[in-house]
Amino acid sequence: MTGNLAAPVYLAAEDLSMFGRDPWWLVVIKAVFCFAFLMITVLFSIVWERKVVAWMQLRIGPNRHGPWGMLQSLADGIKLMLKEDLIVKRADKVVYILAPIVAAIPAFMAIAVIPFGPADNQISIFGQRTTMQLTDLPIAMLYILAVASVGIYGIVLAGWSSGSTYPLLGGLRSCAQMISYEIAMGAAFASVFLYSGSMSTSEIVAQQQDRWYIILLPVSFLIYIVTMVGETNRAPFDMPESEGDLVGGFNTEYSSIKFALFMLAEYVNMVTVSAVSVTLFLGGWRAPWPVSTFWEGANHGWWPMLWFVIKVQLLLFFFIWLRGTLPRVRYDQLMKLGWKVLIPVSVVWLMCVATVRTLRNENYDFADIALYVAGAVLVLLLLSFIADMYRDRKDAQETPEEPVAFDPMAGGFPVPPLPGQELPPVPRRRPRRERELIVSGGVNTDSDGTDGPRDGKEASDG
Repeated sequence: MTGNLAAPVYLAAEDLSMFGRDPWWLVVIKAVFCFAFLMITVLFSIVWERKVVAWMQLRIGPNRHGPWGMLQSLADGIKLMLKEDLIVKRADKVVYILAPIVAAIPAFMAIAVIPFGPADNQISIFGQRTTMQLTDLPIAMLYILAVASVGIYGIVLAGWSSGSTYPLLGGLRSCAQMISYEIAMGAAFASVFLYSGSMSTSEIVAQQQDRWYIILLPVSFLIYIVTMVGETNRAPFDMPESEGDLVGGFNTEYSSIKFALFMLAEYVNMVTVSAVSVTLFLGGWRAPWPVSTFWEGANHGWWPMLWFVIKVQLLLFFFIWLRGTLPRVRYDQLMKLGWKVLIPVSVVWLMCVATVRTLRNENYDFADIALYVAGAVLVLLLLSFIADMYRDRKDAQETPEEPVAFDPMAGGFPVPPLPGQELPPVPRRRPRRERELIVSGGVNTDSDGTDGPRDGKEASDG
């Protein structure tokens, strides 16, 4: 199978025999490297975010701790660990303590199946030949989806166990947001599975040798970009920790190291979803097109790790750019985007990709496939146009009904008006100053225009 759109699709023969053969000490070294890569990237990303947002807002940003303020995130972590660790009185202590751990640990697990380099070009570590990937699975992408889903439970349990209203609302928001956006994310993944014929991360990158999937599957890439921002609870989709209406959200009752774990989980998830996006759509560890054409060794040795890190950092900059540009959306807009836009578009796109793949497996010519797809699109547009014309004609024929008068006391107690209803006019009350003037002999400002009593005697006589 190749990356050419005109080529037939067959199930990729996955060769994962190079994984699982490393000695135990090399497995430990690679696991420690994955952990250190995430931690260093998080420390850098925090400083980078503060500097980039400060640059966007014409501010200086952190510049005190270390050269150019590069140790600011390390100072923030030390400060959080030295703060007083409080446990609220009404909290479920066991779940309250375990929630940040449940949120943080799964964030580190997904990096285990991300390839930093080609599987067939092994490197030497202390004389031992090994791949630039901790491990790989035939269902590696399902493993990533599973551990990403488990991390959300930490946020939900944190909100529930705090024994407070606003953290509970933040946890419920996070649960609804996860359900809404993981459906579209799974559909975007399925398009890649159909095209590559595999769910192994190393095999998906290998299938992008001729052309990256961002070119072949642009709609899937755009859907995943939106869903990964929603999954990580980042602006403009930071509903679970909305300071404006939830005063901090699910982490309101947390402090010290437990609060730091939630913050760490958020940034590690950012790195993880960026690495998944690079693996699925941006060629993974492969060098970009201008470099790979004139330099044959760009995808050999330790160089693939450089290209991978650069791509991840560009996506992290995209996260920061969104936070410094877009305001937070309303919660109803968030749900509407997930259920009424992303899910229908992802399902329709998945059906189109599956249709094209099936036709190619049946040895249809690419021109015929394009003709069939274009014809189906034209038919859908024609049906939509006819439906809009019929609906507009029906609305024009219907006569507007008289609005029913709204009685706020119809049920025996006052109720607010619904959308489209109006309260009856309230009789105007004379201002207090005018009432005092009338009582003391001032000018009467009644609507009839007559003058009131002009002195105190006439006022007292009535």
